[in-house]
Amino acid sequence: MTDVFGDLVGQDEAVAMLRRAAASAAALLRAPVTAPAGGHDDLDALAEEYDGDPAPAPADPGAGMTHAWIFTGPPGSGRSVAARAFAAALECVHGTGCGTCPGCHTTLTGTHADVRLVVPEGLSIGVNEMRALVLRAASAPSGGRWQIVIIEDADRLTEAAGNALLKAIEEPPPRTVFLLCAPSTHPDDISVTIRSRCRVVPLRQPPPAAVAEVLVRRDGIAPDVAEWAAAAAQGHVGRARRLARDPEARQRRDAVLAVPRRLTGVGAAFDAASALIEAAEAEAAASVAEIDEAERTALQTALGAGGTGRGAAGAMRGAAGQLKDLEKRQKSRATRAQRDALDRALVDLAGFYRDAIVMALRAPVAPVHTDTASLASAGAQKWDAEGSLRRLEAVLECRAAIEANVKPRIAVEAMMLALWRG
Repeated sequence: MTDVFGDLVGQDEAVAMLRRAAASAAALLRAPVTAPAGGHDDLDALAEEYDGDPAPAPADPGAGMTHAWIFTGPPGSGRSVAARAFAAALECVHGTGCGTCPGCHTTLTGTHADVRLVVPEGLSIGVNEMRALVLRAASAPSGGRWQIVIIEDADRLTEAAGNALLKAIEEPPPRTVFLLCAPSTHPDDISVTIRSRCRVVPLRQPPPAAVAEVLVRRDGIAPDVAEWAAAAAQGHVGRARRLARDPEARQRRDAVLAVPRRLTGVGAAFDAASALIEAAEAEAAASVAEIDEAERTALQTALGAGGTGRGAAGAMRGAAGQLKDLEKRQKSRATRAQRDALDRALVDLAGFYRDAIVMALRAPVAPVHTDTASLASAGAQKWDAEGSLRRLEAVLECRAAIEANVKPRIAVEAMMLALWRG
């Protein structure tokens, strides 16, 4: 990797914007004055005054440095990758995001003392967590550069947590930068008031060719496998890597793509729904089991488990409340993992019906799932374009219902019945 932006696939415009901002941020640190705590307007003015390059036109959305950013884009576009890369460029001792200095290295590995990363494990980010984060972010950076807060999935902020974050963004400390990641700037994803105080970095879905090139160059994957995985993952870099390297991920995908030919009646539809839910539950349980056990063991040890003294026994008797809180957090994380696993399956299923529509219309577009193209073609002949579209809409409605907190089993059963009926 030549620099911190090397893993950001197919995002040339966004990278150019972030490089410009990082250079302006470095100019601010070299300036003989201290950046005021007046928000992004003051930071932009100082960046333009002290940047060695000519100041960009005010209409340029990538001009200068500001204290709050929102990275938007579809799943797999690299929102969190872009945010971490930008954080590394800001902490870079050279101010360029070289990728090799201690500032870049510690930021990318998650060990930098001035970079806080919030990755929601449950269904939402609560107000207490956000208040603690904002309080910590108000301190001066220990490394002398920037205090940075990265919030992945900022669309999961509760209303109270969003209000706590808004207060910090409205009155930011001089050296604090907030980097938020969200699917879009729609009010359902991020509040209008927070959006109005941030600069937006729009990311696009990377083309499959760019994803395949990265898999070959960085991960050493065979070109033909990389091309197949990139197309099947629909531009999602992480998903493509899993498909190319993990046989179990490929088996789960094969099981999902076998659903259309299993829907032969009402009973078969309910059986397919149960199989899909159970597979998502098993995948989620496997992904969190090791973390759950490590957390529980660490808490029990901290509370004196295994001790023989009177104090240790008393501490364990009073530990029920803390263990209950831990179990609650772990249950929330397991629910989130299950929904994420189920959503990946629904995306694969949507890709199948998309292929059927393309074939029914004889559109000159490459299929998403090349290995099930014959099955999609047979479906296109049986259902025609309109029937394929109705089935695709059923899958998308199921995703929306689960996102709106409908019970996954109910939403999936309704979807399977709709797919069978057409």
